[in-house]
Amino acid sequence: MAHLLAQFQSIKISCDGLVIAVKDVSDLWPLVKEKFEERLPFKRAILNNKNRYPVTVDNLQAEFLLTTDSRIKSRVPQDQLFFCFQEPYATVVLVACEDLDEFKTVLKPRLKLILQNEEEWFIVFVSKAKSEKDSASKMEKKVYARLEVDFNSRRRERCCKYDLHGTVVTFWDDFELKIMECIRNTFDRRVQFYEDEIRKLNEQRLTPVWTFCNFFILKESLAFMLEMANLHEDSLREYDDLELCYMDTVKNEDKKREFGGTEHGDDQSAILSRNNKQLTQIVLETSFREFEFQQYLFACQAKLLFDLNRPFDVASRGFSFIASFSEALGRQESNLPFCTREVWVLTSCLSLINATADHYRDGQIAPDLEREYYRIRAELYSQSRVKLMRLAYLIGFGSTIERTPLNSASLSMLPWPKPAVWPSVPSDASSEVLDKEKTILQVTPRIKHFGIQSKPLSLEPSSLLSDASSVDTTRLAELFVAAEHALRANISDPDLRKSLSSLEEFEKKYLDLSKGAADNYYHAWWKRHGVVFDGEIASVYFKHKNYEQAASSYEKVCALYSGDGWQDLLADVLPNLAECQKILNDKPGYLSSCVRLLSLDKNLFAVKERQAFQSELVQLAHSDMADPVPLDVSSLITYSGNSGPPVELCDGDPGTLTVTLWSEFPDDISLESLSLTLTATNNADERVKAIKSSGVTMLKTGWNTIDLSLPPQKPGSYELGVLTGQIGHLRFRSHGFSRGGPANRHADDMSFDKPAKPVLKVFKPRSLVDLYAAVSSELLMNKPQWVGIVIRPLNYSLKGARLHIDVGPGLKIEESRAIEIEKYADNDNNSSSSNIPSEISQINLTNGSIELPDWASNITSIFWTPVCAISDGLPRGTSAGVISTQRPSIANGLRTLALKLEFGVSHNQIMKRTIPVHFTDPFHVSTRVTDQGSDGSLFLQVILQSQVKASLTIHDVWLDLQDGFSHAGRGDGRPTSGMFPLIVPPASNSGVLFGISLGTTTAEDEGKAEHRDTIINIKYEICGDRNHGSHTPISLKPEGPENADVTPFLTFRSGLVLQRPVQEPLLAVAFLPLPSNGLTVGQLVTFRWRLERLTSFDLKDELLYEVNANSRNWMFAGRKRGHAPLSSKQGARIEISIMCVPLAAGHVRPPQLHLPNVNKAHICCNPAGPHLVRVLPPPLSSSFCIPA
Repeated sequence: MAHLLAQFQSIKISCDGLVIAVKDVSDLWPLVKEKFEERLPFKRAILNNKNRYPVTVDNLQAEFLLTTDSRIKSRVPQDQLFFCFQEPYATVVLVACEDLDEFKTVLKPRLKLILQNEEEWFIVFVSKAKSEKDSASKMEKKVYARLEVDFNSRRRERCCKYDLHGTVVTFWDDFELKIMECIRNTFDRRVQFYEDEIRKLNEQRLTPVWTFCNFFILKESLAFMLEMANLHEDSLREYDDLELCYMDTVKNEDKKREFGGTEHGDDQSAILSRNNKQLTQIVLETSFREFEFQQYLFACQAKLLFDLNRPFDVASRGFSFIASFSEALGRQESNLPFCTREVWVLTSCLSLINATADHYRDGQIAPDLEREYYRIRAELYSQSRVKLMRLAYLIGFGSTIERTPLNSASLSMLPWPKPAVWPSVPSDASSEVLDKEKTILQVTPRIKHFGIQSKPLSLEPSSLLSDASSVDTTRLAELFVAAEHALRANISDPDLRKSLSSLEEFEKKYLDLSKGAADNYYHAWWKRHGVVFDGEIASVYFKHKNYEQAASSYEKVCALYSGDGWQDLLADVLPNLAECQKILNDKPGYLSSCVRLLSLDKNLFAVKERQAFQSELVQLAHSDMADPVPLDVSSLITYSGNSGPPVELCDGDPGTLTVTLWSEFPDDISLESLSLTLTATNNADERVKAIKSSGVTMLKTGWNTIDLSLPPQKPGSYELGVLTGQIGHLRFRSHGFSRGGPANRHADDMSFDKPAKPVLKVFKPRSLVDLYAAVSSELLMNKPQWVGIVIRPLNYSLKGARLHIDVGPGLKIEESRAIEIEKYADNDNNSSSSNIPSEISQINLTNGSIELPDWASNITSIFWTPVCAISDGLPRGTSAGVISTQRPSIANGLRTLALKLEFGVSHNQIMKRTIPVHFTDPFHVSTRVTDQGSDGSLFLQVILQSQVKASLTIHDVWLDLQDGFSHAGRGDGRPTSGMFPLIVPPASNSGVLFGISLGTTTAEDEGKAEHRDTIINIKYEICGDRNHGSHTPISLKPEGPENADVTPFLTFRSGLVLQRPVQEPLLAVAFLPLPSNGLTVGQLVTFRWRLERLTSFDLKDELLYEVNANSRNWMFAGRKRGHAPLSSKQGARIEISIMCVPLAAGHVRPPQLHLPNVNKAHICCNPAGPHLVRVLPPPLSSSFCIPA
């Protein structure tokens, strides 16, 4: 068996590719060798894989060997078919002949003899002729034609012609086609042979004659042949089957065999070197040693995977193989040299890392596989790092290893080496032991920044010293020295030996491995793992006072721990970052670290340590800094709103918001400023102006209650937003609701998990108060009256409100009297309150305003204000039954009160309203003549219409007649009947009858009579209630009990127009008829009047006239005013005409003729003009018609 293995090993080393035999019959090889070898390797070939499927093979390696070559002659006999993969796969026969007879008699028989034992061959006929026209060329063609006839068959052509001096391109295609056919056929037969032999051995698997070595030789021969043919996938499957078979064989063996790994150099990994040892060195009777053979099989698999350009699979398989083989080494640890397992794993990981890096190119695999590839590389770096630390700890470098959580978990929670016998201390190493003892005793734990003292994490399992106590030496220094000497003797890798030679070299290697792990984790998108290794790198930088790089790495670690909520780990790293920042004078960063340290769980640090954090924070915040530093203190200062219902305000109202703050600072702290924003619930993006606290706020540890002034806000519901403030140069912000606080106080209010509730509700703009006049009916004109102003609060307090009163034109306030205030009769809210006075209150008007009493802040109250409406004109009466425009309009008695009510907390609410107040005269006077005597006497009836909602009592009435009239009867101007007092109820009328007569007048007196009126004088009293309308004027009210029976009388005067009857007309005016066809809009029409003198009353020969009309209905086309010539003789006539254009259709009032210089009493209209005329609409215009 040993000689077969040796022979197989040598054959594998010597075979570089497929062999093609060349039989040179005519000594042509020197002539064609160069051209033939230029075709190698074959660029593209098609072979059948094990499943008989054609596979395209690129760059098929092959070699041309003459049949006379020693490498073919010296091979084993044909009956030893184990190594048939080395035999030629095709035979190329080179011939040349220029004579047909020579071919028949000599060449043909010789070829028959040569090819009688060959299976895959073909003949290359070499033409030496230099020109096709030569006779030699013609003879060669005849010979080649005969050659084809003799050696070709219907199934296969075995001849091709090569022109030595020509350039026939098709020859090489034909040549490669024929040679590929030969190789494919031979390859298929040999694969079938190996499969048959392997199947036979598998059938004998359970028989005593079966040996794994024979099976291995056949299986690997097949795999090696497939590998030579570039069928790497098929070859890889063969090695996989071989590995499974071997593991099954090892598992089912009855007796334990030698494991291996005890020779010098076995500690160094050979998983990528299949020629590390000869197979004859590891053979055990019928099998192989497990230690070397498993590495050999993996090396063969890795070689094929690299050829397939699959470094990811090499790394993946290698990581799994290292893990499984490490377990096997652990089971054999007692039989192996000291720490062989650790050294082998370390070197295996590093060799895989380097080999895969050499073969990998970015982008050659899918992104997800690429990330997995980098993850596996990171795991290999991490595993190498752990093994390196373990070896370093065993030789006494443990005190220099940073006791981080990662290192502690990696070293203390995994099994440590357990050799059968712990290495002993060399006899000449006593000085080394003493030095090691001094080093151990000099190691003191480093005190962290802020004086933090914490128990260091463990790097070693508790069972390590107990296991070492069975060794002769019991001191730890002796263990370290013994381990160092043992490793120095056992480790064969020079790089590893160098890394463990000194502390500096160890830290250099440790840093390289940590960086490699971090970088590959980042490439794999395993950011958390990469950041953790950044922390390990930072610890090395920190140790060597490279604070800038240490701080950069520590910031990544702290951000990761903080984001994931790993407060225990953050408490271990954050003080180191703070120390780096302090040394680098990074004040903003140092402030941030102090805040983050204070934000951690209280149980992680002692009270003194937390006080030190706060002291550093306050001191640095008040130091000289270029710019303020903004920081988030959400975990230190939390807040919540009031536990009760939200504060309710109206639009525009300020208020006070009570906020509860919970401080996690260990000591009291002073806040220079404090502000809070509110967030609208209906629109989270809209934020109101920040609410600021006035002055410095001292925040105590724990519970604090703060009142903030609330400016007017927009309508809506608001939640607590962000709390901001300033401590020196530190601008802090908090956006967290309180979670801490006493267990038995406000536990529900300070819960962080509860949804936020509104703390403020600002109602939409609405009527907060109503102002209106208490009485809508008319008050007396020119008399002091009470005007009632009703103020009704609409669910809003008017406490401290101020009412400003201003009067409009024609109205004044009687400032001599106080304003009276009483509860409104219709009030229905808080009407039973004891604070409301039962009597009327009086308040003086100050600078046009009064302040509402407190009792009137929540009820409807009425303010009686003394005013007087002033009207300088004399009221004029009208003729009864005649429609006249001279009756005064209601608008003439309209007056206004301008009110402004300032109310709210700071008088921010302002309501302005103008209240109309109607004033009127007590009576409207109208007259009519009821009867006329033959002697010229008249009975004049004066009708008095009450215009107020009060009872009027008339005590006396008399007339002051105008010129041209005189009193009849007693002559005192009194009525004919004296039924006084006369009571006139509200909205009723009463009549008084006077007797008058016509006086004598001359023409000179006519002008005077036009400008005088008859005055009626009425002495009356009024009995009314100010709650309903007109009432007794304020100034006439008797004051004191002695004046209770005194009746106050008022006097009302009104002008009357009395017109003398037309008894002697001087002028007759006749309206001449209009055209019979009617009036139409837009068409001219002429209005005509005829004037005739009835008497000679005027000596002037001309008469002044004027035509008036509504300009909206008529447009004049002539003179409207002028002098018409009229003779002063009796019977003189004249006609006045004017042209007009009607502007509006319908019944309209026509133009009227007026004679300004003639009294209407002397004009007789016969016939009189019409009151209305009909005007037709304009006819349709053809220009606006659309044809059908």
